[in-house]
Amino acid sequence: MKVLVIGATGGSGRAAVTALLDRGHEVTVMVRTPAAQRTFGDGPSAVIGDATRPDDVDRAVRGHDAVIVTLGITENPVRVRLRGPAHTSIDVRSTGTRNAIDAMRRHGVRRLVVQTTYGVGATDGRLPLRYKLMFSLLLGPQIADTVIQDGVVHESTLDWTLVQPVNLTDAADDGAPFTSVAGELAGWHVARSKVGRALASAVDHEEYVRRTMSVS
Repeated sequence: MKVLVIGATGGSGRAAVTALLDRGHEVTVMVRTPAAQRTFGDGPSAVIGDATRPDDVDRAVRGHDAVIVTLGITENPVRVRLRGPAHTSIDVRSTGTRNAIDAMRRHGVRRLVVQTTYGVGATDGRLPLRYKLMFSLLLGPQIADTVIQDGVVHESTLDWTLVQPVNLTDAADDGAPFTSVAGELAGWHVARSKVGRALASAVDHEEYVRRTMSVS
């Protein structure tokens, strides 16, 4: 299967690229600069472009069988909360996802997998108080955009899956991710490598179509 990863330079995106290649998929990454492209080596193909620009996304989506979206803001969350992001649009998640959906409709691509975050959409109300406070005080604008992103996906007519990890870490991979379509968790932290495997697995399994998968 030919799979496009939008947001491939982030930790989960990179992990998804690795997992997709391991599963035998033909992978394309969408990156903003040639320098970012070079960091992937010879494994995936690459398209240079910005996810917030519809024409760039349209060009990237064309010719693929599935799209994975792992967009986000990697800057310091305190700085983002106080001053806004310096290098990424605050609405990158919703805008980039909407652009991907529009391009997929034009090019007849059905399979969409989108990483959001545990605690929005289908898992709203499941967070402990400490995480609710963090969402409100530290990550408010980013979570608000993720809620919009969740709605954009639900309103699409595509074969979508929403993947919702808990708190991401760079810990060593210690086994298969725990996944659930009922919002169940095995803990409140998960390695990005596990999230990457969950994203790649979702592409291949029809039982996740129009479902929200929690990952822990």
